[in-house]
Amino acid sequence: MLRVMTQGEPARGRVRDFAIRPGQLPCGPLNAITDVTGVLVGHVTLIEGEDTRTGVTAVRPHSGNLYQDRVPAGVSVGNGFGKLAGVTQVQELGELETPVVLTNTLCVSRGLDGLIDWTLHQPGNETVRSVNAVVGETNDGLLNDIRSRAVTPGHVLSALENAVSGPVPEGAVGAGTGTVAFGWKGGIGTSSRRAGEWTVGVLVQSNYGGQLTVCGVPLDLAAAPSPAPDGSVMILVATDAPLSDRNLTRLARRAFLGIARTGGFLANGSGDYAVAFSTHPQVRRTSMHRNPQAPPVADLANELTSPLFQAVVEATEEAVLNSLFMASTVRGHAGRTVEALPLEPTLQQLRRAGVIPG
Repeated sequence: MLRVMTQGEPARGRVRDFAIRPGQLPCGPLNAITDVTGVLVGHVTLIEGEDTRTGVTAVRPHSGNLYQDRVPAGVSVGNGFGKLAGVTQVQELGELETPVVLTNTLCVSRGLDGLIDWTLHQPGNETVRSVNAVVGETNDGLLNDIRSRAVTPGHVLSALENAVSGPVPEGAVGAGTGTVAFGWKGGIGTSSRRAGEWTVGVLVQSNYGGQLTVCGVPLDLAAAPSPAPDGSVMILVATDAPLSDRNLTRLARRAFLGIARTGGFLANGSGDYAVAFSTHPQVRRTSMHRNPQAPPVADLANELTSPLFQAVVEATEEAVLNSLFMASTVRGHAGRTVEALPLEPTLQQLRRAGVIPG
């Protein structure tokens, strides 16, 4: 759906609104991470005064008690200049016991506080004494007074409680409110792909640099800023395929190929992380206290994973592009302004290259 009209520009919209079709596989009905059954997404967007441009995005793999019904997960680190809390236990045990929260770099501790509070208060967790909360970040300090640490645990709780299925707001929302990608306004983006009977959905928090490339076409925009390549990207990958944590790690690793397709190259000062999880009911890890009988575990064969790998590459590429196409211009901290990606010059170049119809 097109929205947010800018003077002299088309109304902002997702890339498919402009006949841009990254990749080959079909997308799901919503073209979002919520095409994976059970996944919920919630945002809290903080725009206050002249200086606060930040927020929280929460992704819940299912609507139940995740601590008691954990999902297998894998993590891949493209470049480790970041503060992904909880990563070592996910790598060790191969599972998520909390939702994943995204925010800004200096508010990771606030994310942990809110996520731990939320988990401890879930019915059935009255005796829990250890929680591995997973909180990712990118640095939004160009547009946001990041030192003020405006995010509170209450904001995190709101994002978790308000998480829903269905269409996902994109652009300058939630944890993407103050982020910048390729010198233009970045933010939250999402996409999905169907790989046979399975779905792969991706949500990104884009905040990195490089040579912006759309469907193989490097953009040459006359008014383009000259951003440093440093920055960060958080990539959350969901699938309903019955994957082990080992194959989820392999899936997460392929997400960075989607980042490369957009022109990113995981620069020295960039914190680039992908977290992948499966929602398939037969790979769920139910607490032995609730179910002493270990259920049979499904595991998709290695030979069947390649379509999923293609799906995550394509969905990651499109999620990043959606974050840019949907974001509007933001003025923030210290009077700085980051412009939205200019759509008409972008579309003109893509028409000349034959990416979209002339």
